[in-house]
Amino acid sequence: MALTRVFVANRGEIALRVIRAAQKLGIETVLGVSEADRDSAAARAATRVVVLGPGPAAKSYLDAELVVHAARETGCDGLHPGYGFLSERPILPRLCAANGIAFVGPDADTIEALGDKIQARGMARAANVPLVPGSDQIASAADAVRVAEEIGYPVLLKASAGGGGRGMVIAHNRADVEAGFGKASAEAESAFGDGTLFMERFVPRARHVEVQLMGDGTGKVLHFGERDCSVQRRYQKLIEEAPSAAMPEHLRRQLHASAVALASSVKYKGAATAEFLFDVEREEIYFIEVNARIQVEHPVSEMVSGHDLVGWQLRIAGGETFDIDQSDIAVTGHAIECRINAENWERGFIPSPGTITRWSPPAGDDVRLDTHMSEGATIPPYYDSMIGKLIVTGENRADAIARLERALADFVVEGVPTTIGLHRAIVAHPDFRSNSIHTRWLEQVLLPSLGQ
Repeated sequence: MALTRVFVANRGEIALRVIRAAQKLGIETVLGVSEADRDSAAARAATRVVVLGPGPAAKSYLDAELVVHAARETGCDGLHPGYGFLSERPILPRLCAANGIAFVGPDADTIEALGDKIQARGMARAANVPLVPGSDQIASAADAVRVAEEIGYPVLLKASAGGGGRGMVIAHNRADVEAGFGKASAEAESAFGDGTLFMERFVPRARHVEVQLMGDGTGKVLHFGERDCSVQRRYQKLIEEAPSAAMPEHLRRQLHASAVALASSVKYKGAATAEFLFDVEREEIYFIEVNARIQVEHPVSEMVSGHDLVGWQLRIAGGETFDIDQSDIAVTGHAIECRINAENWERGFIPSPGTITRWSPPAGDDVRLDTHMSEGATIPPYYDSMIGKLIVTGENRADAIARLERALADFVVEGVPTTIGLHRAIVAHPDFRSNSIHTRWLEQVLLPSLGQ
């Protein structure tokens, strides 16, 4: 049965994106906001707005019981979590199920299984998906040293429950492992409430590639191509592209097949991203993790595939199954996305809340801007610093880069520092233009060249 009223449990550009996708399908929307967001662009676009609590996320967006209570009391039959906040916390779909609300995403057990990276590695192994040489749970520093010497240095200590680079330490020798084990475990415990670690071989010149997936819950999973997300700082993506222009065709086919096999094995329902490392020197791909939600960078996949991924999320949550096959999805052209953050990147990427005094974005048929900002808008201090996503499309990568360069040159924001200038520097660099980058390139090459 199709959804009729959806509670949007998020803020910013993704809340606005969900509201617009729902409107196209004739679905009413109720937006849960904090006091800081009651006059936001998403609040103006929603059918109805409910104030959850004060500005700090812990007292509003992160209170699962409060969110579901608001959804139930406003008569919602669906709930979309967006990304971040509660989107990958099993408690939210469990509370939705208990209250007769369709969760726009996978069920709690699937989120729980995929959110545990050790368990996800086991699932990938069972589905014959290639893995980074590594370990399951590591019990102690001594155990970590033994495993590291079996794998060979350098190695990466990683939090099983983690993400975003937290609870992650690179070790080049025994001393690094012994010192890093306690640090990584303590950081993971602090950030995720779980200090469990595992280990992987560290690939110094890797590219980060990921596959956009959508499952209808019957075991049928389709992919919408892959993205290259190798421009990163501290494991946080800054630029994403679709498709990957660095991957040989035989590996691209293996990448897609591996991602689909893993999601099909759990009869995945909704949007997911399977993330992989591409070892350029060995020409091998390794599974990293599955993100059981829509990703920030989903627009580039939409632009090259022509499919509304958020629309598919809502349709599947409402009980629809696919009326298309993999052969109906064609990836054409090239798309690049820049995450525009309100940060002073020249002073250590300090977040910069404040009021936008001038907002003059680029325009054109080849330009898409996903944002909740406008002239006079206020950026609160409580949340992530991303204020927009600039996406351009072209016939090929070189064409897309040329169009992105023009769009960035035309993009003017005043009142708060932003990362637009950094993106201009990235796009102008010969390494980026020739596609000679890797996940450490920004930190090892570009930022030092800019005196950062």
